[in-house]
Amino acid sequence: MLLYNIRKAQYANALVASGAANRWNRTDEFVIYTGSTASLATLELVVHRSGIRVDQTYKLLIIEVKAGPKDITTIDLDQLPANWKSIQSYPELQALGSAWYQSQKTLLLKVPSAVLPREANYIINTRHPDFASKVKIKETELFVWDSRLL
Repeated sequence: MLLYNIRKAQYANALVASGAANRWNRTDEFVIYTGSTASLATLELVVHRSGIRVDQTYKLLIIEVKAGPKDITTIDLDQLPANWKSIQSYPELQALGSAWYQSQKTLLLKVPSAVLPREANYIINTRHPDFASKVKIKETELFVWDSRLL
């Protein structure tokens, strides 16, 4: 399976996670957020990064994950609170993601995109025992922002 992540060029040489809290993880939980398509990864970054610096170089990471159904935990829309897209729901969503992260049962967490709920984002647990053997950067390419997006 191929997943996509866009990041500043200086961070594109390795699959590292910051440990910063976000919608599906708490602080010091080291995960990488990816899109199921390059276009979804782009859209996710646009809505989450009001401070995109077009004067800096970005890279699109194409990440290869050797994953089958047993490597993926899926959270479906019907499992989420009605206000799941709002920032007020973060504590509940972080609890779901944290339980997955701490359990170490699967490498990937498949979640609906808050931007396009019919599409999926995948969260990679970089502390999972299979991370090093199943996840790698397949390719990187220069990512140039189309000024109409910003």
